[in-house]
Amino acid sequence: MTPEQQPGGGSQGGTRSSLPAVARPSPPLTPSARASTGSERIAAAFLGAAEEGRAALMPYMMAGFPDRESSSAIAEAYAGLADLVELGVPFSDPLADGPTIHAAATTALEAGATLKTAFELCEEIAERVPVVFMVYANMVLAHGGAEEFARRALAAGAAGAIVPDLPLEEAEPVQTAFDDAGLALVPLVAPTTPPERRARICAAAGGFVYVVSTVGTTGERDELPPQLAALVAATIEDAEVPVAVGFGIGTPVQAAQVGEVADGVIIGSRLVRAAGEAGSAESAAEAVGSFLRETRVALGS
Repeated sequence: MTPEQQPGGGSQGGTRSSLPAVARPSPPLTPSARASTGSERIAAAFLGAAEEGRAALMPYMMAGFPDRESSSAIAEAYAGLADLVELGVPFSDPLADGPTIHAAATTALEAGATLKTAFELCEEIAERVPVVFMVYANMVLAHGGAEEFARRALAAGAAGAIVPDLPLEEAEPVQTAFDDAGLALVPLVAPTTPPERRARICAAAGGFVYVVSTVGTTGERDELPPQLAALVAATIEDAEVPVAVGFGIGTPVQAAQVGEVADGVIIGSRLVRAAGEAGSAESAAEAVGSFLRETRVALGS
């Protein structure tokens, strides 16, 4: 586990907590009229949301969960409602994922999902919305190396990837492969990241910076940490790309609170839980779609 991802606790739940009021600036990148690289597509998505007066909405889904048919239906729902999509690659030994997403990965793997499943799902929606993989380093390196992963991701239409267990000091080969393919390598910073290290991470960031809201793994929390606004403000100061927040955001109200201080809001476990409880592909798409519509309204209010 990287220094940015130290394990810790967090209660499951979904009630609200307030964050100190902080003026959220517009994303610092101004994309070209015709975005061609992954970073440009990501920048365009953040800019489009900012022009609507809200933070960008980036839901997470697990490829192949709860089954292949349902994950396609969920992806379609996301493509119509999200500004960007975070697409999880199922992996047996995740380091950053809490119980909900870990269980989803296990279910997807047992149902036969593979890295190929994730690429196929990306290809289904990538022309309509920028797709950023959430993938562990093992999966990036084990199938022909970073160059081959980047080639396949580009062919599927991806805009980039988040690799949560890839530390800054070991990222250069993957960064080079992604740069050559025009893909964004999105880094993470956490409450435990020292300021000087955060500055170096932000300097190397592609696409956006992913701010982990709290110490611990993914999962719904009862409250947002009161120090989150200060962490986001400091990261915005360091970064030349948009800053999005994930981990622990489980309600539209919480999303709106984060949207007041950040350029983007990432929601995972709440949506994965809804998909798993739905019972059918149609019901899964309806459940996640309803939550995303409500969240978009909250972000814009």
